[in-house]
Amino acid sequence: MTKVIITDDAAFMRMTLRNIITNAGFEVVAEAVNGIEAVKLYEKHRPDLVTMDITMPEMSGIDALIEIKKIDPEAKVIMCSAVGQQTKVIDAIQYGAADFILKPFDESRIIETIEKTLNIKSTIL
Repeated sequence: MTKVIITDDAAFMRMTLRNIITNAGFEVVAEAVNGIEAVKLYEKHRPDLVTMDITMPEMSGIDALIEIKKIDPEAKVIMCSAVGQQTKVIDAIQYGAADFILKPFDESRIIETIEKTLNIKSTIL
């Protein structure tokens, strides 16, 4: 089963993503509230995919992306951003993010992005 770590400082966003991801047949192995936690959890779980909010306290999503890529250059990280963060999304892609999804979340777009990133096709939709 595909293992995913969800990273977002907002509990509601983590819950929303968890529901979408688990309903699509993927396993959420951990949740992080900031970039520092995300890096530690990545080292511990070595998931197939990480969803990463861009703007978080203590360590931004971009900084966490950079650290995760140091640990595993093949890591697959999808950035989550709000409208108006285009320059940060571009930065994230340059640092190795696989893709991005916009908030508010659209279920079909999230699943499509995960499938594209992991080069798989789900049977859910």
